Amino acid sequence: MANVNIRVDDALKKKAEAIFSELGLSMSAATNVFYKQVVRCGGIPFDLRISDPFYSAENQARLQKSISDYESGKNKPIVKTMAELEEMANE
Repeated sequence: MANVNIRVDDALKKKAEAIFSELGLSMSAATNVFYKQVVRCGGIPFDLRISDPFYSAENQARLQKSISDYESGKNKPIVKTMAELEEMANE
């Protein structure tokens, strides 16, 4: 096995190690995964990141449509008092 020494900003290293830890990888294992995939695919073929699906383009488009629908009068909530609901139930 070869040793690889690299210089990395301390803050960047800590952030990367936290992500690797969440993925169940050590810094060494993550580096080996990276090298193997680079060789197999002839480039950087994968994305190892923790993403929040809330911010996906698909979800943001859905949220924007909901906001637009609401602002145009579609899908506005119907607010009734308890008396109105009881009256409707008795009809």
